[in-house]
Amino acid sequence: MFKQKMSVLLSALLLSACVTSPTGRSQFIMMPEAQIDNMGLQAFETLKKDKPVSRNAKYNRLTRCIAQAITREVGGGQWEVVVFNDKSPNAFALPGNKIGVHTGLITLVANQDQLAAVIGHEVGHVLAKHSNERASQEMAMSQGLSVVQAIAGAPTSALGQLGFGLLGVGAQYGVLMPYGRTQESEADIIGIDLMAKAGFDPRQSIDLWLRMEQASQGNQPSEFMSTHPSHAARIQDLEQHMPQAMSYLQQAHAMGKQPRCS
Repeated sequence: MFKQKMSVLLSALLLSACVTSPTGRSQFIMMPEAQIDNMGLQAFETLKKDKPVSRNAKYNRLTRCIAQAITREVGGGQWEVVVFNDKSPNAFALPGNKIGVHTGLITLVANQDQLAAVIGHEVGHVLAKHSNERASQEMAMSQGLSVVQAIAGAPTSALGQLGFGLLGVGAQYGVLMPYGRTQESEADIIGIDLMAKAGFDPRQSIDLWLRMEQASQGNQPSEFMSTHPSHAARIQDLEQHMPQAMSYLQQAHAMGKQPRCS
């Protein structure tokens, strides 16, 4: 009986689940945003308990300055920004307005603009509702049983691995559920537009990925085998979109937006 009711509910939701992303891409979104935000809040609290938080004043000042400039371009609101002591060059943003940046990324980038490219990219995932898109697809495939448990069935300290994977931070807990190539490429475009509108140089996004490629030391799999775009494909897409991003930068500078984060 429960499965039958769930099937009827899912069928009804499917009829109203098609939405459009910020880039105009058609998406399958059926989970309530409030539930996805709650997942993000729970996950972030768990991460703060499980991972050491950096008290480096310079790193925190730099990261918060960049994050505030970028999130100001999405309508403001309070975003919590935390720097984690972690040598891996990584960052993430979660539904519920949460941003995490690893110290390993801060030491890898050459300037504020390169760090802005990563933060803009991660905020792009949130704006495009990629976590909801992933959760909706998983719910439709599994009739929602495991997804519902991950979203609503556990306290903060026991958030399931599936929940972390759906939010895009699963790799940190051994859950291999990265964003797909389409979502990564979309976040790239949204990200460089955001950074440019905030006054950061979007051309540095290309230098960032060249630097990331060098740091990977040839260990990245081919694009066909990876859910992420290859560095070469990512750079090509960014170069094609760069004229539009540069027009946003010119407008930002004309408005006096020239962030100096340090």
